[in-house]
Parts: sequence; C-alpha cells; structure tokens
Amino acid sequence: MATVKAQSKPAAKTKAKAKAAVASVNLHGLAPYKETKKEEYMNEKQREHFKLILKAWRRELMEEVDRTVSHMKDEAANFPDPADRATQEEEFSLELRTRDRERKLIKKIDKTLVRVEEDDYGFCDQCGVEIGIRRLEARPTADLCVDCKTLDEIKEKQITGG
Repeated sequence: MATVKAQSKPAAKTKAKAKAAVASVNLHGLAPYKETKKEEYMNEKQREHFKLILKAWRRELMEEVDRTVSHMKDEAANFPDPADRATQEEEFSLELRTRDRERKLIKKIDKTLVRVEEDDYGFCDQCGVEIGIRRLEARPTADLCVDCKTLDEIKEKQITGG
C-alpha cells in the first residue's frame, strides 16, 4: 500500500505542474482570463480581455508583414545562376502565400473586434450557446461552439468525400 501512495504523489505533482504550466501560457503577451464563480458570461471585463488579445494578435501579424516587406527588399537579388534565382523566387512565393493567409486572418480579427464592440461576441452563430472562455482563448476569432464546428467539419467531409 505504501508503494501506491509513493507513486501517486509524484504523479499528482506532475499533473499539478502541467496544469500550472498551461495556466501560465501567455496569449499574445496576456495571461489567461480567470473567471469568478458568479461572473456573468461575456461581461465587460471579459470583452476587454478578448479585445486586448485580438489587438495584440493583429499587431503581431502586422509586424510580421512589415518584416517580410523589409526582408524581401533586402534579400532581392538578381542571381546569375537560374537555380539560385528559382530558389529565391520560391522562397518569396511561400512568404507571400503566408502573408496572404495572415492578411485574411487580420480581416477576420477586425470583424471579430467589431463583434466585441457590438456586444455580439462569444456566442455561437448557429445555435446561440456560449462558445466558452477557454475555446475563445485558443481561437479568439471562433464564431461557432465546439459542437456546431464539429458538425460543420463532418458535413464538409461528407460533401468533399474526404
């Protein structure tokens, strides 16, 4: 019996450390939101928290865009070797595709910020239930609850045959 207790204490400590590590993870430089028991969902304090996350995320993406532009200007060279030139063009093409995805994400962040301002944030677009603080921290632009998102993905797989 003593060995079981000795094994469970380190396991409990490991779980506690893992939980503490997850809780201390910063969301774009911000600590996770700590809810109180009687707190109303998507109150002013929570909306402000998500507004800060969204703005910080947007700022990070914009900084990355600026770095890409600078990098491409600095690195642009007319290589005499066609293989070197092709490598550079492929590298730039990949960067531009990434920036295009980020540009679309910035638009989505902007739309989400409008929803926060209009008090329409944090609720599922399809069924109206609360999306949940933790899901929103994982994906601040989420507009569907986990159940509706799962159903959408299942329907999409059925349609595409994937």
